[in-house]
Amino acid sequence: MNSLEPAADRDTTDDRLSMAVIDLVARTSDTDPVELEPLYDAIDPDLLDSLPAEDGFTSLEFAYHGYTVTVTATGESVEVSLEGAGGSADESTDNRIDSSP
Repeated sequence: MNSLEPAADRDTTDDRLSMAVIDLVARTSDTDPVELEPLYDAIDPDLLDSLPAEDGFTSLEFAYHGYTVTVTATGESVEVSLEGAGGSADESTDNRIDSSP
């Protein structure tokens, strides 16, 4: 599994889950983020951003830019993983985002 640095260590101060998904897909596919199709074509970004705060949220899976994006609650953080576009479960890429206040 290829790990990417946590959102807190990235050069951005934007900790929105929707932006983390765009960033991860862009880096994994070596594509400029502005060249990706709009995330809202796959999922409502506002809904995605609200997930870490929802009681009972465990996981969500959706397709975006040729990848299956899986968002999973892992205690105090949220893990975003990608599968597809030539990858497999053993070669997936993930990024953890701290969802604590």
